[in-house]
Amino acid sequence: MLNRREQIWNVNVDVVGMDQLIDSLVDVCKGSEKGKTLFCANPHSLVTASTDSEFLSALHSADFLIPDGAGIVLASRMTNGDIRERVSGPDVLERLTQRLHRLGGHSYFFLGSTQETLHRLMRRMHDDFPFIEVKGTFTPAFSDDMPEEENERIITLINNMRPSVVWVGMTAPKQEKWIVKNRQRLSHTKLISAVGAGFDFFSGAKKRSSEWARENYLEWLPRLLREPFRLWRRNIISTPVFLLNVMKRTLSEKNRPR
Repeated sequence: MLNRREQIWNVNVDVVGMDQLIDSLVDVCKGSEKGKTLFCANPHSLVTASTDSEFLSALHSADFLIPDGAGIVLASRMTNGDIRERVSGPDVLERLTQRLHRLGGHSYFFLGSTQETLHRLMRRMHDDFPFIEVKGTFTPAFSDDMPEEENERIITLINNMRPSVVWVGMTAPKQEKWIVKNRQRLSHTKLISAVGAGFDFFSGAKKRSSEWARENYLEWLPRLLREPFRLWRRNIISTPVFLLNVMKRTLSEKNRPR
């Protein structure tokens, strides 16, 4: 397990690179403990959490809270921190799947997205990662609050299937709140991970930005140009608000009497 974190505005984010994180997640999947959680910290999620106490509490509770977003890396640099690598949810899904496939003996359940995307995802798992068994998938209702009947159905289905990893792609903050509410009820699952748009990229339902854009912290720009009506708020509003709050906190600490 990781034990080093750095405060970025209103949460403590793991100081971790991709290789170290994947090693830790593999240890979780091979271990005996149940219900470990992985969430992604990015400027939009932290701005949302600043006015949503339940979401903020969920982020604080995460066993792994990874620096998913160029803004997190920039904020760390602004405060002389040590986070130097963006670790994105979609990359975690890809890299952990590669490792668990080589090891064998692990199984998945995918919760979220659309039937079409899940169908594409299942096909990719079958073609590229046949040594990971996909126990099942489920597309929940597209609403902020999941009906209790549907929630019970999902919990029963997952527990009957007994997957070692549950991937949740219902967008923030719905996915994090769902995981925190139900993590103790998933009696056989070792890792529950919220990866947002990871399902779309992993399945090929949506094209991901180029490797150059990802390496240079510009993955957000092609996505914004492709989906401006869906993503404008998180890029045009949330990121500046986030960086402004980071700067305010930094100045406040510098001016604090010693």
